[in-house]
Amino acid sequence: MPVFTYKAYNAAGQLKSGIADADTLRDARLKLRRDGLMVTDIEVIEEMDQGQRMSLGSWWRNMRTRSKAKQDLPQITRQIATLLGSGIPLNDTLRAMVEQIEEPRLEAVFRNVRERITQGASLAEGIEQHPAVFPPLYVSMVRAGEAAGNTDVVLERLASFLLKQAHTKNQVLAALMYPIVMVVIGAIVVTVLMIKVVPKLIVLVEAKGGVLPGPTLALKALSDFLTSYWYLIALAFVLVYIGWSSLRRSDKGRYTTDKLQLGLPVFGDLFKKQAISRFAVTLSTLLKTGVPILEAIQIVRNVVGNAVLEKVLDDLHSAIMKGADISTPLKRSGIFPPAVGYMISVGEQSGELETVLDRLAESYEQEVEISTEKMTRLLEPILIVLMAGAVGFIVMAIVLPMLQLGQM
Repeated sequence: MPVFTYKAYNAAGQLKSGIADADTLRDARLKLRRDGLMVTDIEVIEEMDQGQRMSLGSWWRNMRTRSKAKQDLPQITRQIATLLGSGIPLNDTLRAMVEQIEEPRLEAVFRNVRERITQGASLAEGIEQHPAVFPPLYVSMVRAGEAAGNTDVVLERLASFLLKQAHTKNQVLAALMYPIVMVVIGAIVVTVLMIKVVPKLIVLVEAKGGVLPGPTLALKALSDFLTSYWYLIALAFVLVYIGWSSLRRSDKGRYTTDKLQLGLPVFGDLFKKQAISRFAVTLSTLLKTGVPILEAIQIVRNVVGNAVLEKVLDDLHSAIMKGADISTPLKRSGIFPPAVGYMISVGEQSGELETVLDRLAESYEQEVEISTEKMTRLLEPILIVLMAGAVGFIVMAIVLPMLQLGQM
Protein backbone atom coordinates (compact mmCIF):
# COMPACT_ATOMS: atom_id res chain seq x y z
CA MET A 1 0.00 0.00 0.00
CA PRO A 2 1.45 3.43 -0.93
CA VAL A 3 2.52 5.73 1.88
CA PHE A 4 1.93 9.49 1.73
CA THR A 5 3.55 12.37 3.54
CA TYR A 6 1.30 15.38 4.14
CA LYS A 7 0.97 18.85 5.60
CA ALA A 8 -2.43 19.91 6.90
CA TYR A 9 -4.24 22.29 9.26
CA ASN A 10 -6.24 20.85 12.16
CA ALA A 11 -9.46 22.26 13.63
CA ALA A 12 -7.45 24.67 15.81
CA GLY A 13 -5.70 26.10 12.77
CA GLN A 14 -2.34 24.55 13.61
CA LEU A 15 -0.13 23.26 10.80
CA LYS A 16 0.99 19.67 11.29
CA SER A 17 2.77 17.09 9.15
CA GLY A 18 2.83 13.33 9.14
CA ILE A 19 2.30 10.20 7.07
CA ALA A 20 -0.78 8.26 5.99
CA ASP A 21 -1.24 5.04 4.03
CA ALA A 22 -4.05 4.58 1.52
CA ASP A 23 -4.67 2.90 -1.83
CA THR A 24 -4.76 6.16 -3.82
CA LEU A 25 -4.02 9.85 -3.36
CA ARG A 26 -7.78 10.58 -3.28
CA ASP A 27 -8.35 7.96 -0.55
CA ALA A 28 -5.52 9.52 1.48
CA ARG A 29 -7.12 12.98 1.25
CA LEU A 30 -10.53 11.57 2.27
CA LYS A 31 -8.98 9.70 5.19
CA LEU A 32 -7.27 12.85 6.47
CA ARG A 33 -10.44 14.91 5.96
CA ARG A 34 -12.40 12.44 8.12
CA ASP A 35 -9.75 13.00 10.80
CA GLY A 36 -10.56 16.72 10.75
CA LEU A 37 -7.50 17.80 8.78
CA MET A 38 -7.45 20.27 5.88
CA VAL A 39 -4.68 19.07 3.56
CA THR A 40 -2.41 21.68 1.98
CA ASP A 41 0.28 19.40 0.56
CA ILE A 42 0.42 15.64 0.05
CA GLU A 43 2.66 13.33 -1.99
CA VAL A 44 3.57 9.66 -2.18
CA ILE A 45 6.92 8.75 -0.65
CA GLU A 46 7.29 5.32 -2.24
CA GLU A 47 7.00 6.21 -5.92
CA MET A 48 10.44 4.91 -6.79
CA ASP A 49 9.91 1.75 -4.80
CA GLN A 50 6.62 1.04 -6.51
CA GLY A 51 7.98 1.62 -10.02
CA GLN A 52 5.40 4.32 -10.79
CA ARG A 53 5.89 7.25 -13.13
CA MET A 54 7.06 10.38 -11.36
CA SER A 55 7.34 14.06 -11.98
CA LEU A 56 10.82 15.56 -12.18
CA GLY A 57 10.39 17.07 -8.72
CA SER A 58 9.35 13.76 -7.19
CA TRP A 59 12.22 11.98 -8.91
CA TRP A 60 14.69 14.51 -7.53
CA ARG A 61 13.28 14.20 -4.00
CA ASN A 62 13.52 10.40 -4.18
CA MET A 63 17.12 10.60 -5.36
CA ARG A 64 17.90 13.00 -2.53
CA THR A 65 16.29 10.63 -0.03
CA ARG A 66 18.36 7.72 -1.34
CA SER A 67 21.56 9.74 -1.14
CA LYS A 68 20.75 10.92 2.37
CA ALA A 69 19.83 7.39 3.43
CA LYS A 70 23.15 5.96 2.19
CA GLN A 71 24.98 8.69 4.09
CA ASP A 72 23.06 8.43 7.36
CA LEU A 73 22.06 4.75 7.47
CA PRO A 74 25.29 3.40 9.05
CA GLN A 75 25.08 5.89 11.94
CA ILE A 76 21.33 5.35 12.39
CA THR A 77 21.85 1.57 12.37
CA ARG A 78 24.54 1.81 15.06
CA GLN A 79 22.30 4.00 17.23
CA ILE A 80 19.43 1.54 16.91
CA ALA A 81 21.78 -1.32 17.86
CA THR A 82 23.01 0.62 20.91
CA LEU A 83 19.49 1.41 22.11
CA LEU A 84 18.28 -2.16 21.61
CA GLY A 85 21.38 -3.50 23.35
CA SER A 86 20.56 -1.24 26.32
CA GLY A 87 17.19 -2.94 26.71
CA ILE A 88 15.02 -0.20 25.16
CA PRO A 89 12.01 -1.66 23.29
CA LEU A 90 12.06 -1.50 19.48
CA ASN A 91 9.02 0.79 19.32
CA ASP A 92 10.62 3.35 21.64
CA THR A 93 13.93 3.03 19.78
CA LEU A 94 12.28 3.89 16.47
CA ARG A 95 10.44 6.79 18.09
CA ALA A 96 13.79 8.21 19.17
CA MET A 97 15.14 7.80 15.62
CA VAL A 98 12.11 9.57 14.14
CA GLU A 99 12.59 12.52 16.50
CA GLN A 100 16.25 13.04 15.56
CA ILE A 101 16.22 12.43 11.76
CA GLU A 102 16.30 15.79 9.96
CA GLU A 103 15.54 14.69 6.38
CA PRO A 104 11.70 14.84 6.15
CA ARG A 105 11.24 11.98 3.70
CA LEU A 106 13.69 9.75 5.55
CA GLU A 107 11.83 10.59 8.75
CA ALA A 108 8.58 9.58 7.02
CA VAL A 109 10.12 6.22 6.10
CA PHE A 110 11.04 5.48 9.73
CA ARG A 111 7.60 6.68 10.87
CA ASN A 112 6.05 4.17 8.50
CA VAL A 113 8.33 1.38 9.74
CA ARG A 114 7.37 2.16 13.33
CA GLU A 115 3.69 2.24 12.42
CA ARG A 116 3.90 -1.18 10.76
CA ILE A 117 5.67 -2.62 13.81
CA THR A 118 2.94 -1.18 16.04
CA GLN A 119 0.43 -3.06 13.87
CA GLY A 120 2.24 -6.35 14.50
CA ALA A 121 4.86 -6.54 11.75
CA SER A 122 8.48 -7.46 12.42
CA LEU A 123 11.34 -5.02 11.84
CA ALA A 124 12.38 -6.91 8.70
CA GLU A 125 8.83 -6.76 7.34
CA GLY A 126 8.68 -3.03 8.06
CA ILE A 127 11.93 -2.06 6.36
CA GLU A 128 11.29 -4.43 3.45
CA GLN A 129 8.59 -2.03 2.24
CA HIS A 130 11.25 0.65 1.58
CA PRO A 131 13.85 -0.83 -0.79
CA ALA A 132 15.01 2.68 -1.79
CA VAL A 133 16.39 3.08 1.75
CA PHE A 134 17.04 -0.49 2.94
CA PRO A 135 18.78 -2.77 0.39
CA PRO A 136 18.09 -6.56 0.31
CA LEU A 137 21.33 -7.18 2.22
CA TYR A 138 20.05 -5.05 5.10
CA VAL A 139 16.64 -6.76 5.16
CA SER A 140 18.10 -10.28 5.05
CA MET A 141 20.51 -9.62 7.90
CA VAL A 142 17.80 -8.08 10.09
CA ARG A 143 15.50 -11.02 9.38
CA ALA A 144 18.25 -13.47 10.35
CA GLY A 145 18.98 -11.46 13.50
CA GLU A 146 15.31 -11.49 14.54
CA ALA A 147 15.15 -15.25 13.98
CA ALA A 148 18.22 -15.76 16.16
CA GLY A 149 17.10 -13.27 18.81
CA ASN A 150 20.20 -11.06 18.53
CA THR A 151 18.95 -8.14 16.42
CA ASP A 152 21.16 -5.65 18.26
CA VAL A 153 24.31 -7.65 17.55
CA VAL A 154 23.38 -8.04 13.88
CA LEU A 155 22.66 -4.32 13.54
CA GLU A 156 26.04 -3.50 15.08
CA ARG A 157 27.75 -5.76 12.52
CA LEU A 158 25.65 -4.24 9.78
CA ALA A 159 26.65 -0.71 10.79
CA SER A 160 30.34 -1.67 10.76
CA PHE A 161 29.89 -3.31 7.36
CA LEU A 162 28.18 -0.24 5.87
CA LEU A 163 30.86 2.09 7.22
CA LYS A 164 33.62 -0.12 5.83
CA GLN A 165 31.94 -0.25 2.42
CA ALA A 166 31.51 3.51 2.37
CA HIS A 167 35.17 3.99 3.32
CA THR A 168 36.38 1.74 0.49
CA LYS A 169 34.13 3.45 -2.04
CA ASN A 170 35.21 6.91 -0.91
CA GLN A 171 38.86 5.94 -1.32
CA VAL A 172 38.34 5.11 -4.98
CA LEU A 173 36.23 8.22 -5.60
CA ALA A 174 38.82 10.41 -3.92
CA ALA A 175 41.54 8.93 -6.11
CA LEU A 176 39.51 9.58 -9.26
CA MET A 177 38.39 13.07 -8.22
CA TYR A 178 41.76 14.79 -8.65
CA PRO A 179 42.34 13.61 -12.24
CA ILE A 180 38.75 14.44 -13.17
CA VAL A 181 39.01 17.97 -11.75
CA MET A 182 42.29 18.54 -13.57
CA VAL A 183 40.84 17.40 -16.90
CA VAL A 184 37.69 19.52 -16.50
CA ILE A 185 39.56 22.69 -15.51
CA GLY A 186 42.12 22.18 -18.27
CA ALA A 187 39.38 21.67 -20.86
CA ILE A 188 37.59 24.85 -19.72
CA VAL A 189 40.79 26.94 -19.88
CA VAL A 190 41.74 25.66 -23.32
CA THR A 191 38.21 26.17 -24.65
CA VAL A 192 38.04 29.78 -23.40
CA LEU A 193 41.44 30.56 -24.93
CA MET A 194 40.49 29.09 -28.29
CA ILE A 195 37.06 30.71 -28.49
CA LYS A 196 37.72 34.13 -26.94
CA VAL A 197 41.46 34.93 -27.23
CA VAL A 198 42.72 33.21 -30.36
CA PRO A 199 40.14 34.59 -32.86
CA LYS A 200 40.78 38.22 -31.76
CA LEU A 201 44.54 37.80 -32.04
CA ILE A 202 44.27 36.24 -35.49
CA VAL A 203 42.04 39.09 -36.73
CA LEU A 204 44.59 41.59 -35.45
CA VAL A 205 47.51 39.84 -37.17
CA GLU A 206 45.64 39.48 -40.46
CA ALA A 207 44.59 43.15 -40.32
CA LYS A 208 48.27 44.11 -40.13
CA GLY A 209 49.00 42.00 -43.17
CA GLY A 210 51.08 39.45 -41.30
CA VAL A 211 51.47 35.80 -42.27
CA LEU A 212 50.22 33.33 -39.69
CA PRO A 213 52.76 30.71 -38.53
CA GLY A 214 51.95 27.01 -38.88
CA PRO A 215 50.98 26.45 -35.20
CA THR A 216 48.71 29.49 -35.34
CA LEU A 217 47.03 28.27 -38.54
CA ALA A 218 46.36 24.89 -36.92
CA LEU A 219 44.98 26.59 -33.83
CA LYS A 220 42.86 28.87 -36.02
CA ALA A 221 41.35 25.90 -37.83
CA LEU A 222 40.54 24.21 -34.53
CA SER A 223 39.13 27.43 -33.08
CA ASP A 224 36.93 28.00 -36.16
CA PHE A 225 35.64 24.44 -35.87
CA LEU A 226 34.79 24.81 -32.17
CA THR A 227 33.10 28.17 -32.77
CA SER A 228 31.09 27.05 -35.80
CA TYR A 229 30.27 23.46 -34.92
CA TRP A 230 30.18 23.36 -31.11
CA TYR A 231 26.62 22.06 -31.26
CA LEU A 232 27.83 18.99 -33.21
CA ILE A 233 30.32 18.23 -30.45
CA ALA A 234 27.60 18.62 -27.82
CA LEU A 235 25.29 16.40 -29.90
CA ALA A 236 28.04 13.79 -30.20
CA PHE A 237 28.42 13.68 -26.41
CA VAL A 238 24.64 13.31 -26.01
CA LEU A 239 24.51 10.50 -28.59
CA VAL A 240 27.43 8.70 -26.96
CA TYR A 241 25.70 8.97 -23.57
CA ILE A 242 22.40 7.68 -24.99
CA GLY A 243 24.18 4.84 -26.78
CA TRP A 244 26.13 3.90 -23.67
CA SER A 245 22.98 3.99 -21.53
CA SER A 246 21.09 1.84 -24.04
CA LEU A 247 23.96 -0.63 -24.14
CA ARG A 248 24.07 -0.83 -20.34
CA ARG A 249 20.35 -1.54 -20.14
CA SER A 250 20.71 -4.90 -21.92
CA ASP A 251 22.19 -7.88 -20.08
CA LYS A 252 24.60 -8.66 -22.90
CA GLY A 253 25.71 -5.04 -23.24
CA ARG A 254 26.24 -4.67 -19.50
CA TYR A 255 28.28 -7.88 -19.39
CA THR A 256 30.44 -6.70 -22.31
CA THR A 257 31.10 -3.24 -20.85
CA ASP A 258 31.83 -4.62 -17.38
CA LYS A 259 34.26 -7.14 -18.89
CA LEU A 260 36.01 -4.30 -20.72
CA GLN A 261 36.08 -2.37 -17.45
CA LEU A 262 37.90 -5.20 -15.67
CA GLY A 263 40.39 -5.37 -18.53
CA LEU A 264 41.36 -1.70 -18.40
CA PRO A 265 45.00 -0.98 -17.60
CA VAL A 266 45.50 0.31 -14.05
CA PHE A 267 41.76 0.88 -13.45
CA GLY A 268 40.70 -2.70 -14.20
CA ASP A 269 42.91 -4.17 -11.49
CA LEU A 270 41.56 -1.65 -8.99
CA PHE A 271 37.92 -2.39 -9.85
CA LYS A 272 38.53 -6.16 -9.61
CA LYS A 273 40.19 -5.91 -6.20
CA GLN A 274 37.41 -3.66 -4.93
CA ALA A 275 34.75 -6.14 -6.12
CA ILE A 276 36.56 -9.11 -4.53
CA SER A 277 36.87 -7.20 -1.26
CA ARG A 278 33.15 -6.41 -1.36
CA PHE A 279 32.38 -10.07 -2.10
CA ALA A 280 34.46 -11.34 0.83
CA VAL A 281 33.27 -8.91 3.47
CA THR A 282 29.60 -9.18 2.45
CA LEU A 283 29.58 -12.98 2.38
CA SER A 284 31.39 -13.13 5.71
CA THR A 285 28.95 -10.71 7.33
CA LEU A 286 25.92 -12.64 6.05
CA LEU A 287 27.27 -16.04 7.14
CA LYS A 288 28.11 -14.70 10.63
CA THR A 289 24.56 -13.44 10.91
CA GLY A 290 23.14 -16.87 10.12
CA VAL A 291 21.92 -16.30 6.56
CA PRO A 292 21.96 -19.62 4.60
CA ILE A 293 24.78 -19.91 2.08
CA LEU A 294 22.53 -20.01 -1.01
CA GLU A 295 20.59 -16.95 0.06
CA ALA A 296 23.84 -15.20 1.01
CA ILE A 297 25.31 -15.77 -2.44
CA GLN A 298 22.19 -14.38 -4.09
CA ILE A 299 22.47 -11.25 -1.94
CA VAL A 300 26.19 -10.88 -2.62
CA ARG A 301 25.41 -11.15 -6.34
CA ASN A 302 23.40 -7.94 -6.11
CA VAL A 303 26.17 -6.18 -4.19
CA VAL A 304 29.30 -6.77 -6.29
CA GLY A 305 28.18 -4.29 -8.95
CA ASN A 306 29.76 -6.05 -11.95
CA ALA A 307 27.94 -8.29 -14.46
CA VAL A 308 30.99 -10.55 -14.95
CA LEU A 309 31.23 -11.29 -11.23
CA GLU A 310 27.43 -11.66 -11.06
CA LYS A 311 27.63 -14.45 -13.65
CA VAL A 312 30.41 -16.13 -11.65
CA LEU A 313 28.19 -16.04 -8.55
CA ASP A 314 25.20 -17.36 -10.54
CA ASP A 315 27.35 -20.32 -11.62
CA LEU A 316 28.54 -20.72 -8.02
CA HIS A 317 24.93 -20.80 -6.80
CA SER A 318 24.00 -23.47 -9.35
CA ALA A 319 27.10 -25.54 -8.51
CA ILE A 320 26.36 -25.48 -4.76
CA MET A 321 22.78 -26.62 -5.43
CA LYS A 322 24.29 -29.61 -7.24
CA GLY A 323 26.50 -30.43 -4.26
CA ALA A 324 29.75 -28.61 -5.12
CA ASP A 325 31.82 -26.63 -2.65
CA ILE A 326 32.45 -22.88 -2.86
CA SER A 327 36.11 -22.84 -3.78
CA THR A 328 36.10 -25.03 -6.92
CA PRO A 329 33.76 -22.85 -9.07
CA LEU A 330 35.68 -19.75 -7.98
CA LYS A 331 38.99 -21.30 -9.04
CA ARG A 332 37.56 -22.12 -12.47
CA SER A 333 36.01 -18.68 -12.99
CA GLY A 334 39.19 -16.99 -14.22
CA ILE A 335 38.11 -13.84 -12.35
CA PHE A 336 39.04 -14.70 -8.78
CA PRO A 337 42.79 -15.14 -8.27
CA PRO A 338 43.86 -18.74 -7.45
CA ALA A 339 44.93 -17.67 -3.96
CA VAL A 340 41.34 -16.66 -3.17
CA GLY A 341 40.03 -20.08 -4.17
CA TYR A 342 42.67 -21.92 -2.13
CA MET A 343 42.05 -19.79 0.97
CA ILE A 344 38.30 -20.37 0.76
CA SER A 345 38.96 -24.10 0.33
CA VAL A 346 41.01 -24.09 3.53
CA GLY A 347 38.24 -22.18 5.31
CA GLU A 348 35.61 -24.71 4.20
CA GLN A 349 37.70 -27.68 5.32
CA SER A 350 38.54 -26.15 8.71
CA GLY A 351 35.03 -24.82 9.35
CA GLU A 352 36.32 -21.27 9.66
CA LEU A 353 35.07 -19.86 6.36
CA GLU A 354 33.90 -16.57 7.91
CA THR A 355 37.33 -15.96 9.45
CA VAL A 356 39.10 -16.67 6.16
CA LEU A 357 36.71 -14.34 4.31
CA ASP A 358 37.44 -11.59 6.85
CA ARG A 359 41.16 -12.01 6.24
CA LEU A 360 40.59 -11.90 2.49
CA ALA A 361 38.52 -8.74 2.79
CA GLU A 362 41.15 -7.07 4.95
CA SER A 363 43.92 -8.09 2.55
CA TYR A 364 42.11 -6.80 -0.50
CA GLU A 365 41.11 -3.58 1.23
CA GLN A 366 44.81 -2.93 1.78
CA GLU A 367 45.51 -3.78 -1.86
CA VAL A 368 42.78 -1.36 -2.94
CA GLU A 369 44.52 1.38 -0.95
CA ILE A 370 47.88 0.53 -2.52
CA SER A 371 46.41 0.35 -6.04
CA THR A 372 44.61 3.65 -5.50
CA GLU A 373 47.86 5.36 -4.50
CA LYS A 374 49.69 3.85 -7.49
CA MET A 375 46.95 4.97 -9.86
CA THR A 376 46.99 8.51 -8.50
CA ARG A 377 50.78 8.72 -8.74
CA LEU A 378 50.67 7.44 -12.31
CA LEU A 379 47.87 9.70 -13.49
CA GLU A 380 49.19 12.92 -12.00
CA PRO A 381 52.37 13.23 -14.12
CA ILE A 382 50.57 12.01 -17.25
CA LEU A 383 47.83 14.62 -16.90
CA ILE A 384 50.32 17.36 -16.04
CA VAL A 385 52.37 16.57 -19.16
CA LEU A 386 49.28 16.48 -21.38
CA MET A 387 47.92 19.75 -20.02
CA ALA A 388 51.34 21.40 -20.21
CA GLY A 389 51.65 20.27 -23.81
CA ALA A 390 48.22 21.62 -24.76
CA VAL A 391 48.73 24.95 -22.99
CA GLY A 392 52.29 25.24 -24.34
CA PHE A 393 51.09 24.73 -27.91
CA ILE A 394 48.42 27.41 -27.47
CA VAL A 395 50.89 29.83 -25.93
CA MET A 396 53.34 29.24 -28.79
CA ALA A 397 50.59 29.75 -31.36
CA ILE A 398 49.69 33.05 -29.66
CA VAL A 399 53.23 34.33 -29.02
CA LEU A 400 54.58 33.73 -32.56
CA PRO A 401 52.19 36.15 -34.32
CA MET A 402 52.68 38.66 -31.48
CA LEU A 403 56.41 38.60 -32.18
CA GLN A 404 55.67 39.18 -35.84
CA LEU A 405 53.56 42.19 -34.93
CA GLY A 406 56.46 43.54 -32.86
CA GLN A 407 58.84 43.23 -35.78
CA MET A 408 56.37 44.92 -38.13
